[in-house]
Amino acid sequence: MTVTDMFRLDDKVAIVTGASSGLGVAFAQGLAEAGADLALGARRVEKMADTAALVEAAGRRALTVGTDVADPASCANLVALAMEEFGRVDILVNNAGIGTAVPATRETPEQFRGVIDVNLNGCYWMAQECGRVMQPGSSIINISSVLGITTAGLPQAAYAASKAGLIGLTRDLAQQWTGRKGIRVNAIAPGFFTSEMTDSYPEGYLESQGPRIPAGRKGDPAELAATVVFLASDAAGYITGQTLPVDGGMTIT
Repeated sequence: MTVTDMFRLDDKVAIVTGASSGLGVAFAQGLAEAGADLALGARRVEKMADTAALVEAAGRRALTVGTDVADPASCANLVALAMEEFGRVDILVNNAGIGTAVPATRETPEQFRGVIDVNLNGCYWMAQECGRVMQPGSSIINISSVLGITTAGLPQAAYAASKAGLIGLTRDLAQQWTGRKGIRVNAIAPGFFTSEMTDSYPEGYLESQGPRIPAGRKGDPAELAATVVFLASDAAGYITGQTLPVDGGMTIT
């Protein structure tokens, strides 16, 4: 196997949650281009048709399943249908997430719990189900955020807490599963990438954060997708329990 071969995902099966828009679409397309078949999960089923088309254009198969990751039964259904369709699950990209920007003294219990249920609990339910069927050599990639490591000037207590919790979950699952099951578990902490979430930021906010980014720009979703492919592949076979910031240097300033 050459170094280039180590980055290939030929005939592997990946599950991507939050696959109806934004970064989830980029992750699915990148994994397909690297050779994987895809099981796509999201609440907005109709929007996943475009993602599936991108997967199929890359010559791979796509399965779309309506999924609410906050519901453990819905997570179990996605994994069961992926196993039924493809016979295996090798990669999980825990991408589904939501955010709020509510000042801490005004955030309701329902708002806070809603974010935690999707961003943290949902990743756990998905990892649990995949951990039960994955074979040695499999990989779980949790999509955290730089806001789990640093702050960025917006009132995002629930989002930041959920993403910091996901980093802790990543470490613990790696400790439990890498040696015993052969499943690597890592996280990515993206900085600012174009997505539905960044579209909702206040006008001028992204520009105000520019001086904190040594690279001097927002990230390209394809750059993040390439990082996912790397962590899913044999090229990252000796990496587990780590959180990799992909942020143009934001967390070093």
